[in-house]
Amino acid sequence: MRCMSSGLETPSERPIFVFGCPRSGTTLLRLMLHAHPRIALPTETRFVLPAYAARAQFGDLADSRNRRALADWLTTRPATRFRDLGLDAREVTEEIVAGPPTLGSAIAAVFRAYARQHGKARWGDKRPSYIRHAGALLRMFPDAQFVHLVRDGRDCVASLKEVPWYGQDLNHAVSLWREAIDTGRRLAARLGPDAFYELQYERLVADPADELPRLCEFLGEDFHPAMTAPQSLAQRIVPPQKKWHGPVRDAVTSDLVGSWAQRLDAWEISLAEAAFGDRLAEYGYEPSGLPKPPPARLARFARTAAHRRMAHSKADLRERWQRRHERNPVDCRLPPPPVPTTTPQQT
Repeated sequence: MRCMSSGLETPSERPIFVFGCPRSGTTLLRLMLHAHPRIALPTETRFVLPAYAARAQFGDLADSRNRRALADWLTTRPATRFRDLGLDAREVTEEIVAGPPTLGSAIAAVFRAYARQHGKARWGDKRPSYIRHAGALLRMFPDAQFVHLVRDGRDCVASLKEVPWYGQDLNHAVSLWREAIDTGRRLAARLGPDAFYELQYERLVADPADELPRLCEFLGEDFHPAMTAPQSLAQRIVPPQKKWHGPVRDAVTSDLVGSWAQRLDAWEISLAEAAFGDRLAEYGYEPSGLPKPPPARLARFARTAAHRRMAHSKADLRERWQRRHERNPVDCRLPPPPVPTTTPQQT
């Protein structure tokens, strides 16, 4: 089977993409999946979406010289974070050059090499922002499976306020969670239960041994108890300088559930709840009971939300324009990988 869908689909080969609102627990879920003996999910890279956005500049990939240029773009630029994968750039480059002339094939070759290095048969990737770009991922990997992790939006907003890399204000943070939820709803309807799975952070951390078997069933994999205790894995592979990932180095716990009540000011809670509308209640999250924010605060939020919608619409227009200038198909056409015969590398 190729990476693309066919009548003889083999679920155990399907790529896995994990996403959600930033600070929803996707790093924890990535570690849980990476602890599975058949699944490899690397640390966050920065080449999948940039390569897709830049696909026209690589020219006709039927020309091996252009495939080599694409491979060099993927493996040598610091911005792609390819080095974080611990792979041999020359070996991956030759694999891409020898592979099918599509962007999806080149990207899959990188992740397949990562999985192979760890003695695993299946690869996946995790980035919160993928939720906005599921269409691009599906074009490259039509048989992919998507896992959406949902967390109480107030906890996500509280955490976004505290991390050093998020430079937007509260209105953007609130909009981000609302957009993630609405996009998840649309994807669930579009993809169906075979390709889209949603789970809640609160249930995952409360009882991993109960939640993870259901996720594994969706993925077509056997459940493995090691998935419930990813902290030892995190201690080895999560960089200590990423202090915002500190909790994943400890045993899975519900200690942070509902911490928004202490981490957000009253006006921030009331604004978030007003903006979220019925979305919190639909997931079983209890409202605070605080009064609605004043009209001026709601107006400022509405302006931010409108600007974000406009930016998304412009991005969608650019994407449609870029499709008209593609030189090649983008779907992955790699043949099925051989069964790993090496002992999984300690990650």
